[in-house]
Amino acid sequence: MTVETLPRQSRRPSEQSGGLGRRQVHAVAACYFVASFAALGLPPYLTAILPTLGDPEARWAGVLYIVPTVFSALGAPLWGRLADRFGRKRLLLRAQLGLTVSFLLAGAADSLPAFTLALVLQGFLGGTFAATNGYLAAALDGARLSRALTLMQGSARAALVAAPVLVGALSPWIGPHRQYLVMALLPLAAAVFLALLPEPERPAVPGATTAGRSPARTATTPLLPLYVFESAFVFATVISFPYLIALAQQRLPGVDGTTTGLLFALPHLCYLVFAARTLGLFGHRPHTGIALGFGFVALGLAGHAVAHSLPVFVAVRLLLGIGLTLGLVCLAVLAAGAAQGRAPGRMFGTLELVSKGGAVAAGTVAALANGRFGAAAPVMAGTAAALLAAVAATALTLPSLRQRWSRR
Repeated sequence: MTVETLPRQSRRPSEQSGGLGRRQVHAVAACYFVASFAALGLPPYLTAILPTLGDPEARWAGVLYIVPTVFSALGAPLWGRLADRFGRKRLLLRAQLGLTVSFLLAGAADSLPAFTLALVLQGFLGGTFAATNGYLAAALDGARLSRALTLMQGSARAALVAAPVLVGALSPWIGPHRQYLVMALLPLAAAVFLALLPEPERPAVPGATTAGRSPARTATTPLLPLYVFESAFVFATVISFPYLIALAQQRLPGVDGTTTGLLFALPHLCYLVFAARTLGLFGHRPHTGIALGFGFVALGLAGHAVAHSLPVFVAVRLLLGIGLTLGLVCLAVLAAGAAQGRAPGRMFGTLELVSKGGAVAAGTVAALANGRFGAAAPVMAGTAAALLAAVAATALTLPSLRQRWSRR
């Protein structure tokens, strides 16, 4: 009988010894969702925030957009190692409280340098992605960890869809700049709630068990292909984000802001709807799912270059959504396999480093390509990257190549 099906009274020893039940995993996902709200919802409004801080034309918006990402990538490996040494729960609480402090500083900033410093601290002191996943990996393994990581991605996608809408709705009453002060309450509330959860512990000896846990096992996924595919997938998908609204307005004259917002959100909504079913279909063949995911991402991005009507634009966004869902779900499965038998804090800290590195590279290439060739250039660069990654992922399904990569 699994932890999820045990009666409430008999489940308590497992929870006290560090295991997590379904409700606790959902609680962690909810905390990740609310903590992501300001981090994902306010950056699109930098062009409205910066004029109030002495940058009337918001020239620094592009740079400041990626500042938290850069410093999150730099800090993630350090915080991951500290989590393995001092406890994953402590470092998860630290990440939530770090976001609280940085949001308060951002909302109170009255100059561009002070606001920039707050964004630096947001990136370096935050890192809730690595901290949350490391916490879960210390308590779960195998299929349960795959489901939990898929759920965390769902939390991020939901925040990415909902947060900009809420920020826009609040803007007539509270400007986006001062909303940082309000949003600081969200990670603070998450920290209070997470303080009630147990400190997870992995079995110290291979083959040992804890109540409600399966025996510790060796990793089933090598790290190198996981890191390569993670970075490539983030690059290929994120590169279309910065200039998508401009491309849609260029291709669809007269389109309103609500429609462009829905077009932006459509791939993420696909993930929310189909992630669980995708995990059931590809949970035992993640390399095939990743190859298909890159293929659909390439097809969807290439379609953006020829989309000149709303139905076609919707169709290519759906194709991108299929690829996004396949890729994120199967990467979660590979990450769960890689976490077995390894220190989860260090592994997920490094994974966040390569993921954020892909995002920074995508933003840089998108800016350069857009400035030189126009709004369609970033999606074509993403298409090329996704095609190359699809070929590599397809080749990796061959037994001989998989055996060679597994040694690394």
